[in-house]
Order: sequence, then C-alpha cells, then structure tokens
Amino acid sequence: QTVVIPSCELVPGDIILLEAGDLLSADGRLIEVANFKVEEASLTGESLPVEKTIKTLPADLPLGDRKNMVFSSSIVVYGRGRAIVTETGMNTEVGKIATMILTTEAESTPLQKSIGQLGKNLGIITLGICAFIFAVGLFQGKGLFEMFLTSVSLAVAAIPEGLPAIVTVVLALGVQRMVKKHAIIRKMPAVETLGSASIICSDKTGTLTENKMTIVELATMNGSSEDISDPNFNDLLTWGALCTDAEIRVQTDGSLKEIGDPTELAIVMAAHKQNLIKSQIETQLPRVFELPFDSTRKLMTTFHKTASDFLAITKGAPDVLLAACDTILGPNGTEPLTPELRARIEAFNQSMGEKALRVLALATRTHTVLPESNEPTDIETGLMFIGLLGMIDPPRKEVKDAVAVCHSAGIRAIMITGDHPVTASTIARNLGILNDGDLTITGQEL
Repeated sequence: QTVVIPSCELVPGDIILLEAGDLLSADGRLIEVANFKVEEASLTGESLPVEKTIKTLPADLPLGDRKNMVFSSSIVVYGRGRAIVTETGMNTEVGKIATMILTTEAESTPLQKSIGQLGKNLGIITLGICAFIFAVGLFQGKGLFEMFLTSVSLAVAAIPEGLPAIVTVVLALGVQRMVKKHAIIRKMPAVETLGSASIICSDKTGTLTENKMTIVELATMNGSSEDISDPNFNDLLTWGALCTDAEIRVQTDGSLKEIGDPTELAIVMAAHKQNLIKSQIETQLPRVFELPFDSTRKLMTTFHKTASDFLAITKGAPDVLLAACDTILGPNGTEPLTPELRARIEAFNQSMGEKALRVLALATRTHTVLPESNEPTDIETGLMFIGLLGMIDPPRKEVKDAVAVCHSAGIRAIMITGDHPVTASTIARNLGILNDGDLTITGQEL
C-alpha cells in the first residue's frame, strides 16, 4: 500500500517510490528504474545527473560509481524508480560527512604553536639563568633567602608580559585589513591561519563553476559558433527546446523557475535567451506523440502537429543520431548526407569534445500522418541532420582572477571534483589552475 510518511519515520528495509523532483532523505539500493537520473552534486561534485541501474556492482566502488544506489540529499531529476532504504540519519553517506565534521578536534594555529614553543624556550632559558645566578650568589657568600628572592625576581622580570597584548594588537590590525576587503573574521587567530596558507584545495562544482549546464557552442552546416545569439542557429534552438521535457516558468516576481534535467534545461534556457519561449512555440507546434529517451538507444523523439503534417524531432548522442540520418539541412535546404559532409560533422563533434563539452545532436523528419508503429527502428531512421549543441558547466567569471591572486601570493591552487578527468582538466586549464607539466589524477590513482 502506497502511503506518504514523514522522512524521519523511514527505517532500513522500507521501500520508497521515487520520481522527478523528489529530494532523497535516506540512502537506498535501487530495485526498479525507468529512465532514472539523480543529481548528486552535493555529495560527489558531479555536475551532470547520474543515470541509475539495478545491476549488481562490486562492493568496493567509489561513491560516485555506485550507480545502483541513491543517497540522501540527492535530487531525482528524471524518470522514476523504487528503492529499499539501507541507511538513515547520521548513518547515510552525507551523515558520515556531518559526523566527521562534528568529531574533528580543533587544532592550534601555527601562531599559537609558535608562541607556545617560544614560551617553553624562554622558560627553560630563564630557569637556567636563575639557577646560575642562585649558585653564583651562594658561592659569593650571599644569604640563601636573599638569593632565592633575587632568582624569583629575575624569573618574573624575564617573562614577556607584553607579548599577548602585542600579538592581539597585530591580529586586530589584520582583522581590520580584512574588513576593508569585505571579509568578516569571527576568530582573530583565523587571520594568521589565512596568512600562512600555502595550498588551497577547492571543490569545482558550484564553487569554481556555476553548477548549471549552459550551451556554449552551436554547429550547423552554416558553421560553428560560440555566439548562441547568432540568429542562424534559431531553428536549432527552437527544435531543440521542443524535444525536451524541461520547462522554464516565469514567477510572479519575474524570476525564472527551472524544472527538469539540467542538460535539457540548458537547451530551453539558451532558446529562452533568444526570446524563443518554449511554451509559446508549443502552442504553434503542440506535441502529440513521443518516444522517451532510452539509455540503450541514446535518443529521444517527439512529434509535433504542424499546419499540414507532423514534425518529428530527434535528439541524442551524435554518433548514434548521425548513423540514422541520410540527409542534412544545408544553407540551400535539404542536401544528401555525403561522406564529406559526414566528416565535417564528425570534425565539429571532435572539436567540441576536445573542449570537454557535452555534445547533443539534433535531427528532424516530416511525416504526413502519425506512424502506426511505435518501434524506434521504424521512426528514428531516414532523418535530416540539423546540428550540434555543445554545453558545459561554465567557470564563474571571478574565479580566474582569484586563482591568479593566489599564485601571485605563492599559494598553490588544487581543484577537486567528481567530473571526468578530461572535463576537469579543461576547466582547470581555463582557470589557470592546471599548467603544462601538472598532473590530473583520479581518486583511485591517488
């Protein structure tokens, strides 16, 4: 019996039903999936949604590769699934992180360690000198009590009472300088800790990047461009937006609410910026039929009613989609897909891949009537190739300058991410973190 219960009542062994938009509140082992994707950036740093499976996997896999599991704090962005709860609360993977943070013991700062060591050294030297003066006084025939008082007075005089005040004043000046840089320091010793930093390890997704997939390059037979405002690509963006399940809603305060898979949202948002509003386009070309995305086919097809016939739009992996095309939309209309044109498309695809872009291809086909067969092999064939869309989670604009400042201060910057090494390397190189001769290594290699 399906019931809705508070997340605090979940226990290991419960079966939970999951669908797009759900926020997971427990870890679980998947037992049923249907085009199921989960966004796990908060846990793994991977900016793209992870496609899940119910297959049995090795037990010693890194967290990001456990594709038959779902984790607390993750968000379902596509499809539906069913899972058995395995861990709840502080026993979940995100709970373990919280436990590590709570149980970490506070360490002394380098300055506190230095002052402590200085105090020990001064104490030893002072005791040595006092003992020497005490012995010399006795040797000269001075009274025992007199020399005791003299030694104690000397020890008291040797203690630098002004040292804590001096340290506090110096740190306070550091706090004042940080305030002028718009940084508030809660604990004064943190100023000294910041000043002694020599390495900064930073997460990538959402910290160095915007954590939002964005179209950055388009390619058709008219050429390739990193300017998505070029009107030559309006058809590519229009048809691309129609062949998605994502949507952008304008809120009453004028803000935009994004719903759906980040990859599809990137297409819809790129079209939206060109004033190609998906909801308005759909009133002119309403969807009447679809073949949902399938990880085996790596394609998705939607049918839209036009004034006289039906327009089928297919998007998916470039290599798979290109194999299903026999014509191409060129500058002068439909043209046969010759080996030369195919090679040109493949060159565009390779160029985008070398920039660590995630590439989707788009094709169309006109039908006079809706196909009687629902078989993808009958529908996703004889297509006309339209173009390629390249997207990436772009770096934040201010990060490159921040990295340059770190380098000028003698601080080494290291980027840590769950992304593919090629993607990570490209972004790190663009930010100035990765230079010639530097290494990119995976967690397993480390």
